[in-house]
Amino acid sequence: MVELVLMSSLFLLILSILLTLYRVIKGPSMPDRVQALDAIGINLLAGVAIFAVLLRTSAFLEIILLIGILSFIGTVAFARFIERGVVIERKPVD
Repeated sequence: MVELVLMSSLFLLILSILLTLYRVIKGPSMPDRVQALDAIGINLLAGVAIFAVLLRTSAFLEIILLIGILSFIGTVAFARFIERGVVIERKPVD
């Protein structure tokens, strides 16, 4: 019974990722696309966590942490790019 719930939740997460991918491609504005990419990262994180529970292993915990960190850094980088036009500001050399 638990495996059926986990498999159905994985299916719904995959469906959610596909619908969010549509928003990334056809988004009306850049902030909508950044928010959709962040949502994809969260859905991937949840999918890996459900997959780890389904396999009854803790081997994926590092992958979950890595996806979370990369998703956060990517969202911050895109937000800075939208706000300032560049991600890393370089000072001119005198």
